[in-house]
Amino acid sequence: MQKRLSESYVVVFLANFNCQQMFEVHFSSKHSSLRHEILKKFTEMKKMYYLATCSTCAAIIKETGINDKNFEMQDIKTEKITAKPLDEMKKMAGTYEALFSRRAMKYKELGLKDKQLSEKDYRNYILEEYTFLKRPVAIIDDKIFIGSEKKTVEALKKAVK
Repeated sequence: MQKRLSESYVVVFLANFNCQQMFEVHFSSKHSSLRHEILKKFTEMKKMYYLATCSTCAAIIKETGINDKNFEMQDIKTEKITAKPLDEMKKMAGTYEALFSRRAMKYKELGLKDKQLSEKDYRNYILEEYTFLKRPVAIIDDKIFIGSEKKTVEALKKAVK
């Protein structure tokens, strides 16, 4: 005789093992909407790349309520961005240039405003120096929100709700 599992038991079980595999084992097709909701919860991407010492980032985090929405937070000064997530961001943003901050002090110090930078250059500078990543960058599933422009922050607030 098969024992019926409660939903809370399955969620705890899923949190400890391979979600999709366990999920398929414990739900029949008549529970497909519930299965979909639980799987969505475990596969949602919610991440923010920010600078902890940046007052603009702090204001946006507060204004959007991201701290209360289970976002993974990455302070780019203490936890450097690596190639794989940067390349994923580029896929969503379209270019590395869209992720590149021209406000960084090093931009002027290195005389970059007088140079023609390639996509490879933008990528390398962002990987070398955290201040070259335009911030904050928020990712919600397949949507990316880059920078602190008013329209970007408004779109982020709508997406966070």
